[in-house]
Amino acid sequence: MKNLNYGITLLSVVLLLTGCHKREEKADLIVFNAKIATMVQAGQFEEAVAIKDGIIVGLGNSKNILEKYASGQTQKIDAAGRTVIPGLNDSHIHLIREGLNYNAELRWDGVKTLKRAMELLKEQAKRSPDGVWIKVVGGWNEFQFEEKRQPTIAEINQAVPDKPVFISYLYGKAFVNKKGLEVLKYDKNTRYEGSLVELDKNGIPTGLLFAKETPKAIYTTLSLTTKLNHAERLNSTLQFYRELNRFGITSAIDAAGGGQNYDQDYAVALELAKNGKLNVRTSYYLFAQQRGKEFLDYEKWIKAAKPNKNDHMLVPNGYSLEGAGENLVASAADFENFLEPRTILSDDMEKDLEPVIRLLVKNKWTFRLHATYGESIERMLAVFEKVNKDTPFAGLRWCFDHAETITPAQIARVKKLGGGIAVQFRMYFQGELYKKMYGEPQKQLPPIKEMLRQGVPVGMGTDATRISTYNPWMAIHWLITGKTIGGMQFWPQDQVLDKFTALQLYTKGSAWFSGEEHLKGLIKEGQYADMAILSQDYFKESPENIRKIESLVTIVNGKVVYAKDKFKANDPGIAAVIPAWSPVKFYGGYQN
Repeated sequence: MKNLNYGITLLSVVLLLTGCHKREEKADLIVFNAKIATMVQAGQFEEAVAIKDGIIVGLGNSKNILEKYASGQTQKIDAAGRTVIPGLNDSHIHLIREGLNYNAELRWDGVKTLKRAMELLKEQAKRSPDGVWIKVVGGWNEFQFEEKRQPTIAEINQAVPDKPVFISYLYGKAFVNKKGLEVLKYDKNTRYEGSLVELDKNGIPTGLLFAKETPKAIYTTLSLTTKLNHAERLNSTLQFYRELNRFGITSAIDAAGGGQNYDQDYAVALELAKNGKLNVRTSYYLFAQQRGKEFLDYEKWIKAAKPNKNDHMLVPNGYSLEGAGENLVASAADFENFLEPRTILSDDMEKDLEPVIRLLVKNKWTFRLHATYGESIERMLAVFEKVNKDTPFAGLRWCFDHAETITPAQIARVKKLGGGIAVQFRMYFQGELYKKMYGEPQKQLPPIKEMLRQGVPVGMGTDATRISTYNPWMAIHWLITGKTIGGMQFWPQDQVLDKFTALQLYTKGSAWFSGEEHLKGLIKEGQYADMAILSQDYFKESPENIRKIESLVTIVNGKVVYAKDKFKANDPGIAAVIPAWSPVKFYGGYQN
């Protein structure tokens, strides 16, 4: 997270831009004739915003801003009365990993019927070369379909008999067709610790993989499927970042994840960052991959890697390391799979976690820790409090991720230690499964209102892409309705958030998690010039229509990075999708 000296330096620049010299400045970009939600307070709107060198330098009515800041070189965008919001910021997403794979995946995000999903599968199989896997990796569940069911393995085999298929379902299940099993050479002897490779009565794999204590069977199998080459990964990352821009995302925090090795799996994003091509400000974390060697990894990384060292040559905080997480040690993997009862953490958890926390706190490395259940959080907090007694956190920013069943007492302990909580809308996809396993919740899960009441920093995210979609407007729909993707009322209705608070979590709220709450998340003088012109008026639309919102113009660091429809002339464009068979080339990502 950004250090104090960095903040003071930037503040000095901002003061020069917005202080006594401001009258001499002409803007690089002006957006006018708009309904600009400053997000400084509810109901506060402006008509025009002026931008210079990536910083907001003026706000006001259109006539005054144009007269004061426009020159012959100023780019002007007439918003035609449309709503403008600060750029959205996903505080927990796996965008670096997804960038490496996006062009190789068929996304079912947003598909309305199982019939259409299966048609997409068949169509993609026809264009995929022999040996290339057809993959659907997260972003869907049966409740989004009109049929309200998953495909059967028989239907998948019938749809694609001659090419390998892999389809993952949330964190708990995957489908592999008959051809895929042949390619993998899976048989009755195939075993994965903590997982089940289902066999039929004759001892032959059915094609269904189930996570039990761990999802190892699912994700090890995924790792054996088609990988893109370096040029394709560069293109894939650019395409995925542009897809995020499509929905108004301008910043994101990569929480790292399984199979995301440092530093080789970060090389593509780093290369693009150094060439000034990343269109989403990216902060990232490091995730130790090998059980029993986590301390050694973090010890090595602390010596070699430098947090807050911006690796993007053109944009403030364009691409930078934040710290450690989201899992710190394997024994603290609080795996959430609502197809199965809660996994009880190993007795070794405290012994493994404590030295890693001591190492991180001593070296002032921020960290985040994946935690679903209050029972796990109780044990983790005890470790943190023990370390804090003799190695004080002393203002170090850290956070829990997810925290669906955290208690009010535990929230108070998080606050006392100076932590935050990054929440995601995983229950949007798993609410029905949670209800089946534990009964209907009597309170908001995660308890966001209680977190806010106690004054704990809260940021919003998606945890995309292996479980949920990356579309932030689906997450906002969840925040303001408390409903699942299938329409079930999961939260009590009196626990839903108002529109201002929901959007605030996705802007200024998320900025806290990279130490930038004073630099972005609002549209006001001195802030980063990150914003989006929306397709609909968020503040007036019905909750159901909010799910349909997209960005018409997305601006990052004062530059238009995405534009469509009547604003298309402002769009900088992007290279064609490769390889030629990529599902993204034919379907894009999120399906409307």
